[in-house]
Amino acid sequence: MTSRIVRCPSCGGDSIFAPSNSHRPFCSQRCREHDLGAWASESFRVEVAPNEQDIQDLIDLTDQAEGGLPASTKPDRLN
Repeated sequence: MTSRIVRCPSCGGDSIFAPSNSHRPFCSQRCREHDLGAWASESFRVEVAPNEQDIQDLIDLTDQAEGGLPASTKPDRLN
């Protein structure tokens, strides 16, 4: 199998994309760990639009946290 050179997603340097590079597609363990750390700290994330159930769950949790305040003191909610 022929190895090829690709761009390291972390540092942009050359990386050998072959089974001999256990860090592929990264060029080194350091770049691999840097990328993992970015995901762990939520520097990288995949955004998803909330669905109706997520919105309802958030409303329910907020209502519970407010301790059943009278309707006149609750902020307006989405229907």
